[in-house]
Amino acid sequence: METTLIQPFIAVLISSLIAIRSYRRKSLDLSGALSGFIVMTIHFAVGYRFGAMLLAFFFSSSKLTKVGEEKKRQVDADFKEGGQRNWIQVLFNSGIATVLSVIIWTQTGWEDKCLDSKESVLITSLIGGIIGHYSCCNGDTWSSEIGVLSNDQPRLITTFKPVRRGTNGGVTKTGLLAALAAGSVVGLTFVVVGFFTTRCSNEMAMKQLLVIPISAVAGLLGSITDSLLGATLQFSGFCTIRNKVVGKPGPTVKKISGLSILDNNTVNLVSVLLTTLLTSIACVYIF
Repeated sequence: METTLIQPFIAVLISSLIAIRSYRRKSLDLSGALSGFIVMTIHFAVGYRFGAMLLAFFFSSSKLTKVGEEKKRQVDADFKEGGQRNWIQVLFNSGIATVLSVIIWTQTGWEDKCLDSKESVLITSLIGGIIGHYSCCNGDTWSSEIGVLSNDQPRLITTFKPVRRGTNGGVTKTGLLAALAAGSVVGLTFVVVGFFTTRCSNEMAMKQLLVIPISAVAGLLGSITDSLLGATLQFSGFCTIRNKVVGKPGPTVKKISGLSILDNNTVNLVSVLLTTLLTSIACVYIF
């Protein structure tokens, strides 16, 4: 088999196994599994590091979503068993990175490149964007899933006033620390896999370690951005009938915060866009 066909074949194999497993375990519905298969295949086919970052986000977030389900069921009005995701959520959480991966492939083919602006500003910015993308997604998910289970009192990020658990824009110290850790996991994944798949000079190889703190900051930035948007442009109210925080106004809903402009998916998209852009710029200047 030709070398250029080995990586795409491995990509299809890995993606098939994970998509089937995720569907059976209710992490993804059928549409999510099909779209996830396509997204994963593209990531792994372009570069093992990109596929690894995607899996670091997907596996860790899926696992955390299933932790403390009973408590989350009592808080979350849109609770789904297993945190099952559909094709819309898959694309909102990986679409931008997929596009960036395809652009990288048009420039490098199957070769994994180091972050090195002296060699290529474009490639460095695109890789940095993917790092920022998954650091943001992972940071936001960890922050939400761990924060809601903590004993900390959630506070609205815009006013610091106490709010009910599940309120959009509500933050906790535990949740913010979780966002830092989540970003670090993505960065660590990139660095570790990169040691096996890229060829850098000794100086640049060691410099790649800076990805870990950069991704940690990106994870925190993504979580904070998501919270700011949630507190201002996403509606939160308390339903006196369901006794839960809900995302839509109604006759039995008492408003807590935010306007009905964005929903959860669009908030995530804007957060990802901003974090992707800023991380991309940071990587160009740092590397």
